[in-house]
Amino acid sequence: MVTLAEVAQHAGVSASTVSYVLSGKRSISATTRQRVERSIRELGYHPNAGARALASSRSTIIALMVPLRTDMYVPVMMEIAIAVATTARTHGYDVLLLTGEEGPDAVRRVAGSGLADGMILMDVELDDERLPLLRESAQPAVLIGLPADTTGLTCVDLDFKATGALCVEHLVGLGHRDVAVIGEAPAVYERHTGFAERTLDGLRSAARETGLRLLHRPCEGGYDATAVTVARILDERPDTTGFVVQNEAAVEPLLALLRQQGRAVPEDVSVVAVCPEQVAVQASVRLTSVSLPAQEMGRHAVEQLVAKLDGRGGDEVVLLPPALTVRASSGPAPVR
Repeated sequence: MVTLAEVAQHAGVSASTVSYVLSGKRSISATTRQRVERSIRELGYHPNAGARALASSRSTIIALMVPLRTDMYVPVMMEIAIAVATTARTHGYDVLLLTGEEGPDAVRRVAGSGLADGMILMDVELDDERLPLLRESAQPAVLIGLPADTTGLTCVDLDFKATGALCVEHLVGLGHRDVAVIGEAPAVYERHTGFAERTLDGLRSAARETGLRLLHRPCEGGYDATAVTVARILDERPDTTGFVVQNEAAVEPLLALLRQQGRAVPEDVSVVAVCPEQVAVQASVRLTSVSLPAQEMGRHAVEQLVAKLDGRGGDEVVLLPPALTVRASSGPAPVR
């Protein structure tokens, strides 16, 4: 590997001059700076990360905590993670990915070890047990998700409460009066995961305001679990004419089950999904949906964190407004 001393020799300057060019701590003439930068390019020099961290008290690393649970839709989590990583690089940061379910221990380890300059946390619960440590720590952090109490925190998320309300308003506008919600796996609600609880809150609030009869049932996803859930729903509410699905693993099984029962979509039953756009457009019936802005969420989180690291940002909550795209799966309620 090329050393700083070799760069200095190649450029015909002192090692300290090269260091000042790299750090920007002292003013260097344009001619000398250009000569040093040319030598850096020609030799392929990369500053030693450990030495740079010692000199600047910065690691230029962001820790991203992504608990990869079996009851979560991993492709969405990884799309956000990729957006975080690519945006971080544009700001000169690398990303340390932590995928375990360590909770507060992971926060304590990162904050106490100097592994990273800041943290981004995903899979946020309403009463997330990591939050007290974040509030006590001086290390900058951003949540991708919204807890019940955002005091002293910086957060970015889709406005899931507005998302739920938007789904109800769309179906009510089409004349539907009995709607069932096929939700995430039971464990997601047992953990009081923020996005699922807030969507449900929005659905229920809008249903009360519009007089819609709403039934919510969690679902593990997959064909067998979805079949049991749908049978239970139709047994309890045989007049159901609309489904809202917030469970990617239940989307295609639901459409298959409705076909098997001779229920045409959208002539007999309308389906609205909260899911990635790719899932909506690749389904066997193109789904009316509220898409998940994964890339936008990841980008916003990094920009908020970098602003805090640079001393420009304070505590802030950014809620991205939902947008519902009408496709082939929703239509007027059938006349009984």
